Amino acid sequence: MSEMARNPTHYRLLAALKAIGPYLREGQCKEGFYLFDCLAVCVNDKKSPEKREFWGWWMELNASGDGFEANYHIGRYNLAGEWDSDAPPAKALPEVSRIQEEFHQKLEDTLQQRFALTLTLDAKSAEFV
Repeated sequence: MSEMARNPTHYRLLAALKAIGPYLREGQCKEGFYLFDCLAVCVNDKKSPEKREFWGWWMELNASGDGFEANYHIGRYNLAGEWDSDAPPAKALPEVSRIQEEFHQKLEDTLQQRFALTLTLDAKSAEFV
């Protein structure tokens, strides 16, 4: 593995992370820190689109040693465009968890295969059921 692959620049990492899916909050990222989120399940789809809230997850990815550490959170994306740590109802959890698991596997594969970087979970990371 080349030295460049093992020590990718911030911009090479951004490009690779964007390719995983629509989850990267590029404007809130900086070198060594990347923010992702996913609006998985609409809280009330009977409301007009601009008044909808969503159950989902967000994750902070921090550089750590020879790789990155992921800290996931589960909650509700509110009308103000912010995340609240509210517990989703039981009927929303399977979909939130399924999407998170698929994303995490893609993230782990990308970091390992493209850059030979490890991915570990932060001790405070939310557990998905």
